[in-house]
Amino acid sequence: MIGSLVYQDYVDLIKKNYIQNKNIKKTQIQPSSIDLSLSEECYEIKHSFLSSNSKVRDKIKNLIVKKINLKKEFIFKKNKTYIVKLNEILHLKNNIFGHCNPKSSTGRLDIFCRSIVDYAEEYEKIPKNYKGEVFLEITSRSFNISFKEGNTLNQLRLINKRHNFMSDNQLKKIRRDNKKINVTKDKIDNGIKLSVDLSGSKINAYVAKKNAPVLKFSYIKSHRINDFWEPIKTKNKTLLIERNKFYILKSKEKVIIPSNMAGEMIPYDTGIGDFRAHYAGFFDPGFGIPKGSYAVLEVKTSEVPFLLEDGQTIARIKYEKLNKNSNVVYGKDIKSNYQNQNLKLSKHFK
Repeated sequence: MIGSLVYQDYVDLIKKNYIQNKNIKKTQIQPSSIDLSLSEECYEIKHSFLSSNSKVRDKIKNLIVKKINLKKEFIFKKNKTYIVKLNEILHLKNNIFGHCNPKSSTGRLDIFCRSIVDYAEEYEKIPKNYKGEVFLEITSRSFNISFKEGNTLNQLRLINKRHNFMSDNQLKKIRRDNKKINVTKDKIDNGIKLSVDLSGSKINAYVAKKNAPVLKFSYIKSHRINDFWEPIKTKNKTLLIERNKFYILKSKEKVIIPSNMAGEMIPYDTGIGDFRAHYAGFFDPGFGIPKGSYAVLEVKTSEVPFLLEDGQTIARIKYEKLNKNSNVVYGKDIKSNYQNQNLKLSKHFK
């Protein structure tokens, strides 16, 4: 069936060795994606790159600053660039291709990461029938963070033959017929438009502190929020996004992803503003069911300071139909971290 693959497809691909990793964990398989894991092989490199005319491994040779073994935890320093070979090796067939994205927890820590594969002209893209290794380029931009072998920072969504994106008319019909698209009609415009919530008297946002301690990526619900984040209560329902500061905000709208669909946040849209509003883009089927969950927004501008106002459009979600209903959906049954979330930091905080 045409479209994005679902949980049972990934189980099948692993059995058939289309996805290879001797130590793959069942928890890596998500309702419409698979988490990819860090191997022990890591390098600090001079600068970012693409490898359109060679294997990634060959291109790295001239860029290495030092080799690092991630069998032990290693601190990735702020604004230094590292590349790690992932444990998963792909042997895709039958016109299957893919797209990678940072996981939600990765984006919420301002970790800029993107996958690179052999002979590819774009980051994050897995070409049709790709056979080879996958590497992950990692730059932590707000915190010094320790990583080790087995950590999962990004995820892969595989597609059979082509995407099956939902048109605005299709979304409006779904909204009208069964209310599984939880927004007003005027919010459907080239996908679902999301606006920022700067209302109320409670905390509206968090901004990353400059001088925070080392964050241990493997430690869940262990770090004190006040060591890493400054809470913000906005005045006059506005917030000035300052250059090179990293903010966590939330949407006004609650998002629902029906169980036969997946969603992806468009990370950068110059029509909305010259800033980036999201780093982790995948929404699995079942997200927000039954009453909706707010979308958490990771906002940063590197160009000019930007004044956000309550209710201002800040991001879009594209919906796509899966190749079949997934027998596993996002939620408490698979211990999903962000179901029914409000303004929520990453899972690493108490």
